[in-house]
Amino acid sequence: MFKKVLISEDHESINISVQKTLEDLNIPNVDYVYYCDDAVGKIQKALREEHPYDLLITDLYYEDDHHEQNLKDGKDLIRKAKEIQPDLKVIVFSAEHKTGVIENLFSDYQINGYVRKARNDSKDLKKSIASVYIGENYLSFDLKQDMKKFNSYEFSTYDITLVSLLSKGILQKNIPVHLEERNIRPASLSSVEKRLNSLKEDLEVKSNEQLVAFCKDIGII
Repeated sequence: MFKKVLISEDHESINISVQKTLEDLNIPNVDYVYYCDDAVGKIQKALREEHPYDLLITDLYYEDDHHEQNLKDGKDLIRKAKEIQPDLKVIVFSAEHKTGVIENLFSDYQINGYVRKARNDSKDLKKSIASVYIGENYLSFDLKQDMKKFNSYEFSTYDITLVSLLSKGILQKNIPVHLEERNIRPASLSSVEKRLNSLKEDLEVKSNEQLVAFCKDIGII
């Protein structure tokens, strides 16, 4: 099992809860911080002392307060931590549920596990730590199902542009004008209608409003 773990979490009660979870796993060295900048300082210090962390557990979103910070959120922290210590394992522990955001964390930030804050999240966190320790990426079963559904759809740049325009309150009949202004093709109303209808059919939604809501929910717009 991991020997040295760093927790970065800005809510004290959750930070204490994660510490208790690690105690249950008999992890001997656990440090914790409430700010991303402090996490980086801990990682750098551990490397200088030749006693680096094996695992970083971090929240994704941090609330602003009177402490001025260079790193604003978990993504900034992960990027910086990986730059300093490329082999550092990372588990994100967050309330974020948007599939597109989670997919991005694995693909672009090379995280090793994702646990959503919810019922039974302590049990889920223990499973994730055990999986990551043996070299397996971890995602809970319900999130895996959502991810599978997300990956089954091929959203093109054109699709995302259409839905983004709808999300800004632009009527479907007026979308061709905006496409022409951006030199995006095809820009005819019939092409726009055909593609939006196809998306709605594939995603099993009945209206443009539901289409926008779905795409917001999975995090592609």
